[in-house]
Amino acid sequence: MVAKVTMIQAQKRKGRYNLYLDEKYAFPISEAVMIKYRVAKGMEITPALQLEMMAADDVSRAYSRALDYLSHSLRTEKEVHDKLVQEEIEEDVITQTMKKLRELHLLDDRQYADAYVRTAKNTSDKGPRVIRQKLRLKGVGEQLIDDALAGQFSSDDRLDNATAMAQKLAKRYHRQAFKTMQQKVRQGLMTKGFDNETITAAIDALDLEPDVDEQWEALVAQGEKLWRRNRKYKPSERRMRTKRNLYQKGFLIDDINKFIEEQDAEE
Repeated sequence: MVAKVTMIQAQKRKGRYNLYLDEKYAFPISEAVMIKYRVAKGMEITPALQLEMMAADDVSRAYSRALDYLSHSLRTEKEVHDKLVQEEIEEDVITQTMKKLRELHLLDDRQYADAYVRTAKNTSDKGPRVIRQKLRLKGVGEQLIDDALAGQFSSDDRLDNATAMAQKLAKRYHRQAFKTMQQKVRQGLMTKGFDNETITAAIDALDLEPDVDEQWEALVAQGEKLWRRNRKYKPSERRMRTKRNLYQKGFLIDDINKFIEEQDAEE
């Protein structure tokens, strides 16, 4: 049964309209769909055409929501898909919307991966492994991640970033025993996502050497706390426990013995 458009009523939402067929409200429609189907007052609409227009409107609404989501920052296909699912949009509508976004180059995981790696390299302390994991969570494919890392994060870039991070970590832990400080620098770089080869090269580039005076001050500061904590034990066990604790913290045995001798002498 053919019906005739008798009224087109603008909604409060910009770009949305209500269509009335034969003086009765029929369905809502977007401005884009109206233009596509050249909807005007007096137009005759068959049931099949009405279903087609309603389906097109579903895609139009999904597309608008996707554009709004994309307006804030670049997104991966998975992120956009998940957002539309969250909006309770039907899967077949999402499929059509995603296709349209790809055709208009508004969705491009390769471009996203390149931009993400480039930004991470220039503005963060993250290494390749962490970057890879972040991109995986965003749904980017392994080959695209490989290509982005190879193209945007060279081995020289990785070494420069790792060395800068190693320097910060060394400064942060400089009051620790030298051996412990080295371990914490290495662990910190591993946590940030750098590979062993790059980590070793970065630490070597710093050419770290223990500061004798600084190491002694650090040992005394920690040793005095341990010495007080262990005062409840007999002298021999107190010395043994303090020595063991300091050794576990990475201090040199000769310095530890010297510290214990000074404590004994004071008492």
